[in-house]
Amino acid sequence: MEKTYQPQSIEQPIYARWEENNYFAPSGDGSPFSIMIPPPNVTGSLHMGHAFQHSLMDAMIRRARMQGQRTLWQPGSDHAGIATQMVVERQLAAQNQTRTELGREKFLEKVWEWKSQSGGTISDQMRVLGDSVDWSRERFTMDPGMSAAVQEVFVRLFDEGIIYRGQRLVNWDPKLHTAISDLEVLSEEENGFMWHFRYPLADGATTAEGNNYIVIATTRPETMLGDSAVAVAPDDERYADLVGKEIELPLVGRRIPIIADEYVDKEFGTGCVKITPAHDFNDYEVGKRHDLPMINIFTDDAAINDVAPEKYQGMDRFDARKAIVADFEELGLLEKIADHKLKVPRSERGNTVVEPYLTKQWYVAVETLAKPAIEAVENGSIEFVPKQWENTYFAWMRDLQDWCISRQLWWGHQIPAWYDAEGNVYVGNDEASVREKYSLAGDVELTRDEDVLDTWFSSALWTFATQGWPEETEDFELFAESDVLVTGFDIIFFWVARMIMMTLKFTNKVPFKKVYITGLIRDERGDKMSKSKGNVIDPLDLINGIDIESLVAKRTYGMMQPHLAQKVEKNTRETYPEGMPAYGTDALRFTLCSLASGGRDIKFDLNRLEGYRNFCNKIWNAARYVLMNTEGQDCAQNGTEVELSLADKWIISRLQHTEDAVNKAYDTHRFDLAAQAIYEFMWHEYCDWYLELSKPVLWDENSTPAQLAGTRRTLVRVLEAFLRLAHPMMPFITEEIWQRVAPLAGQAGDTVMMQAYPAAEETKKNAEAEADVEWLKGVIEGVRNIRGEMNIAPSKPLEVFFRSGSAQDQARMEANLTFLQKLAKIESITWLASGEEAPMSATALVGEMEVLVPMAGLIDKEAELARLQKEIDKASKDLQRIEGKLGNESFVAKAPAAVVEKEKAKCEDLRSVVARLEEQKASIASL
Repeated sequence: MEKTYQPQSIEQPIYARWEENNYFAPSGDGSPFSIMIPPPNVTGSLHMGHAFQHSLMDAMIRRARMQGQRTLWQPGSDHAGIATQMVVERQLAAQNQTRTELGREKFLEKVWEWKSQSGGTISDQMRVLGDSVDWSRERFTMDPGMSAAVQEVFVRLFDEGIIYRGQRLVNWDPKLHTAISDLEVLSEEENGFMWHFRYPLADGATTAEGNNYIVIATTRPETMLGDSAVAVAPDDERYADLVGKEIELPLVGRRIPIIADEYVDKEFGTGCVKITPAHDFNDYEVGKRHDLPMINIFTDDAAINDVAPEKYQGMDRFDARKAIVADFEELGLLEKIADHKLKVPRSERGNTVVEPYLTKQWYVAVETLAKPAIEAVENGSIEFVPKQWENTYFAWMRDLQDWCISRQLWWGHQIPAWYDAEGNVYVGNDEASVREKYSLAGDVELTRDEDVLDTWFSSALWTFATQGWPEETEDFELFAESDVLVTGFDIIFFWVARMIMMTLKFTNKVPFKKVYITGLIRDERGDKMSKSKGNVIDPLDLINGIDIESLVAKRTYGMMQPHLAQKVEKNTRETYPEGMPAYGTDALRFTLCSLASGGRDIKFDLNRLEGYRNFCNKIWNAARYVLMNTEGQDCAQNGTEVELSLADKWIISRLQHTEDAVNKAYDTHRFDLAAQAIYEFMWHEYCDWYLELSKPVLWDENSTPAQLAGTRRTLVRVLEAFLRLAHPMMPFITEEIWQRVAPLAGQAGDTVMMQAYPAAEETKKNAEAEADVEWLKGVIEGVRNIRGEMNIAPSKPLEVFFRSGSAQDQARMEANLTFLQKLAKIESITWLASGEEAPMSATALVGEMEVLVPMAGLIDKEAELARLQKEIDKASKDLQRIEGKLGNESFVAKAPAAVVEKEKAKCEDLRSVVARLEEQKASIASL
């Protein structure tokens, strides 16, 4: 093995070998185990959330494969309707072309051309992450098989009356000219205004205060052109006499009623709310309840249409806003303008302000689909992990609105609907089948619907359409009901719920048995990662490393808010002054697994990643020590007689407990606990103790061949089992080392990923050996601590006394003299009888037994007293300074609470240090 661990030189050659040998494909006759990868957008690249979820999915798949299950991790990507169309349109714009100039057919050719050239970015990144997906089955939500499934579902749902075409309110992107889903709308708080308008009462009516008007407040003055009513709370006595009367709508001249509705909060503002059913989602519901007219005042561009007064027609919505406010002021009807913070809905793709807009769209009536989807979670057929997310799921599912599935785009699954000249709609797989289905004559001219389906429609079929449906293939039977879905809470409704509804409807199966919800990966300060904040971390930069200049350039390129670039650069240079070093894939994966503690958001900190990179080094160095002491030696591969030392029996027993802990953690989806058990065993038990305890056997000329073979066999077998145990989380380093260790451990095979996953054997657990080694560790650590506290050189042999011990302690001492002498550097051990005095000594306790190290002659008394006094002076000075700071009322009042608490903690620590040093000084002085 190379002297140092260099992940860049081993990882990708190993992955290429795995892929070349088709190890990722389902194999064997075990029970099926499948995970369907949430298909990432074909336009995108993997971010930290992907790396997190992929690490967990791959760990589960690799473990199941090693357990003998017939595993499939289904890969694929989503066609990402809006995002992909925008990418290609930008490319055309750079060549002074538009999609409308090209026409639909030529434009779609360009999109497919882009996909073939640039659509593989994510697949390449997944290979770097070590994803063991079956690449031979890679799917795309626009491939022929998926398209056939999408059409089949649409036609069946239409024929059953579940899909229909209707006019409803949608999120409308006036720049892209399409409806968009709630997930594609980002609402962030912005500074704006609240305009207070006076609406004159008709027919001489007055308020209780005698005013001939009422005051309404709005953040969108332009929408008043479409007002259909003014609403007040039913129990608001101020306006009770006005309900049923009318308003003379300013600028428009239309009379609109005053209505009472529970939607209004009488305590908010004036208690009067303008109702614009065609341009506000809440108002739309009020409008339906009161049968109000839906007055649409916008064009597709969000300009004012010809329903409005002529003065405003053709104006952009924001120009119309200014004109309307000015006209209200001129009429004396502008009560006031107040500063106001509000949530502004913007399109995720273009940052355009989204409008609620009344258009004709295709919908799925979800009521009949929702009932069995709710029952599947209620009866335990599908389980959410953590369980509290079931409440979120139920809350959404029990208040479902019909799902708008049409988009005004060209890229996507074109809706299989045709219209005749009278506007009658016909739905079928193609025009020929439509004519046959509806008995239409050849001379009836048909025009296909130009809209495409929402991307979420095709991805809702992902688990079963990828397995051959509507054909009932072997893959469909084996894998369509997958075992677990790993995803984020933000798409429980948009994707998880819709997959459950669609899969139950068309297959009578659940799409997955468990839904594991991960938290968000946040930056080291706990802030959400976003391009505008400049705190996004690319997982590949952590794996391969990146210099600071490249990192700054990457974070400031193509920002939607360029004015933030300077701030982003400053923060980046402060946080990563040297850029990011290369940590390798295994360190990143293990870090992410160690953070997966049950749905909580995660602060990602490079210090933790650094720690697990050191863990990889520890494993590497341990393997080098093992190989140096076993290669070319008898490791009992061929059944040689062996004699196991206490340490051998102990580490074998500890391995069984570790295997139990790791398997239990996996079974309960506590990846953090599995990672912790793996780390604790390798670092603190195998490396810190067992390797040290192996040396007295291996390096003792008096060790018998059976003793040597026993320790060598234990070294390689325990290491080999550990490599199998850690492999799902750390696939590359474990494979590299396993190839060298496996033959020594008597294991055959071409790859660790096809070996059996470790399971504890009860017969190998040895409570007696564990208790004996804990005693041994206690003595060794006690002596080492005394050396450290008294500044005694580690190389100096010590005379040690034991006192107040039991017969068992004495037996343990006699059985482990060699270990004690070698590891604690003990020259002699004297067992003191009850009541027998010991010289002035430093003491450590192991249970009831005292371990005594006489001080006389071990140290230069005067020099040690001087050294201790110097340390006491320094610590006392620091303590005095901090006590002074905490005694300063101004500091305590003005400093952040966290800073004050930190200073208090420092103060307590320093008091303990001074007390301990004084004790040591007194002990030395009494010698």
